[in-house]
Amino acid sequence: MLSRRNFLTAAVGVAAATGVAACAKEDGNVAASADGGSKAITLGFSQVGSESGWRTANSDSVKSAAKEAGYTLKFSDAQQKQENQISAIRNYIAQKVDVIAFSPVVVTGWDAVLKEAKAAKIPVVLTDRSVETSDDSLYVTLVGSDFTDEGRRAAKILEKVLEKAGHKGAVKIAQLEGTTGAAPAIERAKGFKEVMDADHADDWKVVVSQTGDFTRAGGKQVMAAFLQSNPDINVLFAHNDDMAIGAIQSIEAAGKKPGKDILIVSIDGVKDGFVAMSEGKINAIVECNPLLGPQLMEVVKKVKDGETVERWIKTKESDFMQDQAKDALPTRKY
Repeated sequence: MLSRRNFLTAAVGVAAATGVAACAKEDGNVAASADGGSKAITLGFSQVGSESGWRTANSDSVKSAAKEAGYTLKFSDAQQKQENQISAIRNYIAQKVDVIAFSPVVVTGWDAVLKEAKAAKIPVVLTDRSVETSDDSLYVTLVGSDFTDEGRRAAKILEKVLEKAGHKGAVKIAQLEGTTGAAPAIERAKGFKEVMDADHADDWKVVVSQTGDFTRAGGKQVMAAFLQSNPDINVLFAHNDDMAIGAIQSIEAAGKKPGKDILIVSIDGVKDGFVAMSEGKINAIVECNPLLGPQLMEVVKKVKDGETVERWIKTKESDFMQDQAKDALPTRKY
């Protein structure tokens, strides 16, 4: 079995530089003009919600970066409901903001509201997640990660985890999917399956797969059902750390040892994920960088100034995983 230090090294080694009510909750303006003279850029931003530690870090990054840039930020929390995001975007159009940015809850169903933004001559920037549209000109660019590659990396790191654990025999995988219809859920599953089908068609099998909606509560509930229907599961692939952490509670309640009886690979790299990994309960984590704020503000300025930007801007490499490791590891003994 991999030592805890080796788990951390392996996860960091494959960290991907690929880059949180019935109505949407709106925080209002959280930044103002930095120079006091010229009019600040006004950015309307609609966030998916606050379903995970990753999303909270992402929201904090957007807010702090807007403040540092001197932009007026109108921020709304969609609480994981597409209708709330559409309502927020229409509100931003009515307010005549300079640029609209949002992290879409799901992939489809955006054409109508994006056409309204285009008609109002307000450019739209996607963050974190992609959409499918009938007209690619309805948004300017996407600032985000390569989720398919994250899925591939999760499969490749699982190979190393299995090898270090000395696992022999069939690999029976439970998959905790993200929100149904969301880009990271679709693409992470796709990337993982690519590697599995190409390299492990004879010995790996996803025996059960279901959405945990990217939440700890969802991960806990669904994993409990998995263990009832498939008690011989020996690997868990979770699409994010929060679902993995929730699943750990159900694994322990079933009298099994997470990280040993059931090997766990997840994606994100939030602090609580590192704590679980330092305890040997998560075996490896592939990074998805949430700190998109500074890049987003750079893109917003370019878009407002009429500059040409790339169609897809990958997130920059960060020290996020290493920073979180420093917080989690010193309190543990090996």
